[in-house]
Amino acid sequence: MFLLKEVKYKNILNIKALTIPENKVTCILGESGSGKSTLLRLLNKLISYDRGEIFYNNQSLKEIDSVKLRRSVVMLPQSPAIFSGNIRDNLLIGLKFAEKPPVSDDRLHAVLKLVHLDEDLNKDAEKLSEGEKQRLTLGRVLLLDPHVFLLDEPSSSLDEDTEHIIISSLVDYVKKNNKTLIMVTHSKKVANHFADNTFEIKKATIINEGEV
Repeated sequence: MFLLKEVKYKNILNIKALTIPENKVTCILGESGSGKSTLLRLLNKLISYDRGEIFYNNQSLKEIDSVKLRRSVVMLPQSPAIFSGNIRDNLLIGLKFAEKPPVSDDRLHAVLKLVHLDEDLNKDAEKLSEGEKQRLTLGRVLLLDPHVFLLDEPSSSLDEDTEHIIISSLVDYVKKNNKTLIMVTHSKKVANHFADNTFEIKKATIINEGEV
């Protein structure tokens, strides 16, 4: 799916070669500031690499329209935005930005169930806890139904038990729907339990790459 060759970005990343497979769960590990989030942004074309090449489905990212790519490859940053309004508004706004039609409340409830957020759609989103906001924004991304999920620490605001529940639910969804999940995580426990493939970034380069 993704193939990186001799990719360099400033002094943050210097990747000789990396393959990220399709329809698998790949976890990216590494210390804070190692370049994990930067790699996700490169895959989403939010930033551009200085040299080398990145391919998505055998096509250079440089040849793919950025908007078209981001409808197939959706990134959820570590601190995603919560917009003014209720939970319904915050779920639907992603579809609006992507120029996709709105969905029914039944579909919204199904997504909330998937992320284990048992709240009324009319509740003010700003009144949610940080962990609940994180789950709400994850639900927003799920509604977009991309082929590839790029998730940057999607459980950073959750306690360990809730983290396991949410990641388990997400991985089940990805596998049942033939999606691809590329996830930055601080937790080797999460990576060892859920990932099909892992690699670690250290001193701007890839180490410990392989199947779990």
